[in-house]
Amino acid sequence: MDKRQRERARKEKQQQKEQRRAERAAEREKRIREGGKDADLDGLVPGPQPGQIIDLS
Repeated sequence: MDKRQRERARKEKQQQKEQRRAERAAEREKRIREGGKDADLDGLVPGPQPGQIIDLS
């Protein structure tokens, strides 16, 4: 009986995990469609960052 309970709990946890992953993916897609940009990348400048250029000469 104990093994069945553990297995059932494991399956429920896995289903909850899959549901959270699907929700996050849907939210990410919604943000991309609405805003066009990822909020995490907003304000980043491509190229070398200040203070990271090393002069080897």
